[in-house]
Amino acid sequence: MTRLYRILHEGAARYAAERDGAWRLVDGDVFGKYTLGKEIAHEGARLLAAVDPSKIVCVGLNYKDHAAEQNKPLPAEPLIFIKPSTSVIGPGAAIEAPAWAGRVDHEAELAVVIGKTARGVKAAKAYEYILGLTAVNDVTARDLQNKDSQYTRSKGFDTFAPVGPCIAVGLEGRDLQVQAFVNGGLRQNSRSRELIFTIPELVEFISSVMTLLPGDIISTGTPSGIGPIRPGDQVTIHVEGVGALTNPVVAREGS
Repeated sequence: MTRLYRILHEGAARYAAERDGAWRLVDGDVFGKYTLGKEIAHEGARLLAAVDPSKIVCVGLNYKDHAAEQNKPLPAEPLIFIKPSTSVIGPGAAIEAPAWAGRVDHEAELAVVIGKTARGVKAAKAYEYILGLTAVNDVTARDLQNKDSQYTRSKGFDTFAPVGPCIAVGLEGRDLQVQAFVNGGLRQNSRSRELIFTIPELVEFISSVMTLLPGDIISTGTPSGIGPIRPGDQVTIHVEGVGALTNPVVAREGS
C-alpha cells in the first residue's frame, strides 16, 4: 500500500508517496502518470488537505446506528448532499465554529477519492475509478441542520470539511475501523462493514446523477456517536489504514 501525502514543499503543493516509512516526492500527476523522485525527510512536513476536490458528495444516514440515533427510518436509496470545495481544510488547520449557529458536531467518515472521470459507472467497475481512501470530518452545525430543510448551510461553512491526512492507495474499504476522538476521548467507533450502501453502490448511484471528476470525494457517512465540539477542543478522526486527521476548534471571528 502507498500513502500519498499532499504537502507544502518549497512553497508549492506537492504530493509525496510513503512506502515502508520512506517518503519520496511525486513527479507527475497522481491522477494520471507519475514516478517517484527524490527521498525527503517527513519530520515536520506541513500537511495540506489530502486532495483539492471540485466537490465533496456526502451520504446521509448510511449507518444503521446513526439513523437510529437521529430517529429516522433507514433510507431506501442513498441520501446525498454536497459540501463546497471552500469548506476543505487540511490536518492541523482550525475548524472555525460560529457561535451564532448553535451546536456544532463532529462526524467521522471514511471517504473515497475519485481517480478518473466517472459517469454512469456500474458497481462492478467502481474500484477502477477510485484512486484511494481518506478520512473526512463532516463538521455540521446541528441546530441549523434541524432548522433548515436543506443541508447546504449547516454543512457548508468554511473549514467544515477537514480531509486527510493522506490518500491510502490499494486499501480495501470493506471493513475498516472508523473513529472520532475529542480531547482524547473516544466518541465514535464503528467499522465500514456496517455501511448500509457500500462503496461500489455509492459510486454507481452518484455517478448516475452527476459526473465525478478526478480528486472529487465521496464521503460515505458517519456512524453513531456524533456529538458537540467547542472552541478549545481538539478533534481527531481516525480511519484504519489511513491514519489520524486532527484539527483544533476555534471560535469563528466576528461570530
